[in-house]
Amino acid sequence: MTATTPTPSPEAEWLRLDRQICFSLHAASRAFNSVYRVILKDLGLTYPQYLVMLVLWEQGDLPVKKLGEHLRLDSGTLSPLLKRLEAAGLVHRERSARDERSVEVRLTQQGAALKERALEVPRRIVSATGFDVDEIRDLKARLDQLTGTLDAAASEEGTN
Repeated sequence: MTATTPTPSPEAEWLRLDRQICFSLHAASRAFNSVYRVILKDLGLTYPQYLVMLVLWEQGDLPVKKLGEHLRLDSGTLSPLLKRLEAAGLVHRERSARDERSVEVRLTQQGAALKERALEVPRRIVSATGFDVDEIRDLKARLDQLTGTLDAAASEEGTN
């Protein structure tokens, strides 16, 4: 006796993994992380550490709270990253003189100098995607729009 698989309803087709945009984004993110892992090895950084360094190179000294806001990370996730970056001699953390509850993060001389070596990373990422620069800009704009829309939807759902 053989088992038969029932024909799924049209609605059930939407529950297929290959139909999930969230999974496509997740898979793309994991693929990016794999490429970044190889590229960032020369800099001695992990992908999350690279993101921290990008914000500090762009913004300069920041309180941990502001750094977390830029990266969409909570302090529980950010603190271990900062400890490792500090142990590597790339950042320094110290309590704010104005507010001892706040911890300021600043680049060390070594951390600031690493920026020069990191200039190669975006070019290598563009190459790895197989997209041209305009395609990447368009994709980024769409993803930023998606993020904003989803943030608003999550906020709205939270108030219902």
